[in-house]
Amino acid sequence: MDVPGPVSRRAAAAAVLLRTARVPRECWFLPTALLCAYGFFASLRPSEPFLTPYLLGPDKNLSEREEPKPDRLLVLKVLWNDFLMCYSSRPLLCWSVWWALSTCGYFQVVNYTQGLWEKVMPSRYAAIYNGGVEAVSTLLGAVAVFAVGYIKISWSTWGEMTLSLFSLLIAAAVYIMDTVGNIWVCYASYVVFRIIYMLLITIATFQIAANLSMERYALVFGVNTFIALALQTLLTLIVVDASGLGLEITTQFLIYAGYFALIAVVFLASGAVSIMKKCRKLEDPESSSQVTTS
Repeated sequence: MDVPGPVSRRAAAAAVLLRTARVPRECWFLPTALLCAYGFFASLRPSEPFLTPYLLGPDKNLSEREEPKPDRLLVLKVLWNDFLMCYSSRPLLCWSVWWALSTCGYFQVVNYTQGLWEKVMPSRYAAIYNGGVEAVSTLLGAVAVFAVGYIKISWSTWGEMTLSLFSLLIAAAVYIMDTVGNIWVCYASYVVFRIIYMLLITIATFQIAANLSMERYALVFGVNTFIALALQTLLTLIVVDASGLGLEITTQFLIYAGYFALIAVVFLASGAVSIMKKCRKLEDPESSSQVTTS
């Protein structure tokens, strides 16, 4: 006897789905055979018996002798000495600090900008062009990176002031993207943001590499990347995560704009001090020569 009501209808629908989902018995053989063949050939490894003799050949500079393990304390000591030697250079330290701080902020903006755009213009109400904006910003950023090779400037003198100015422009772009409730203005601000960052990160990477030997590239860029990711994790926990402040997306971007503005202020102060020191060094020989002639 059938049970009337919605329960019987759900049971009937489930039975129909089960009947339509059944696969004929003869259809299981071919997929099973293919999987077995794949597992057999993946585990076959016909070159395995010949690999070791090949690597131990006279032209490979390898041997079966087990080399003594290096002293871990000695390795850490050498690594630490290299770390101190690299970051004792003021230009390298300056560019590395900006590299780590700006990369942290860049990752935050790029990771959460889709959420901001969704709030400004919900995708269910209008056509969106988020993917096209990402592509255009990448293309224009590449053009800017290509053009930077033709810029003639003394980065040792004006580098920090340049970082300060463009960090301020990044802060302005993020602030406009956050406060103006127009999706096209958001798109334009995002393109400007990415162009400036890609331009500066290329210059920073070149300046860091110019102050290093090739053997220390991995150390410095690895440390810079680790610091950037650690700062990003901390910023995410404080600003985004529910266990922290859990702020709304607009408030988050307001904080990111302030973050880049703070970077601009720091490098403005550092650049001003650096320029003043260089001006004093230029004045000292003149004053000393005057004292000598008198």
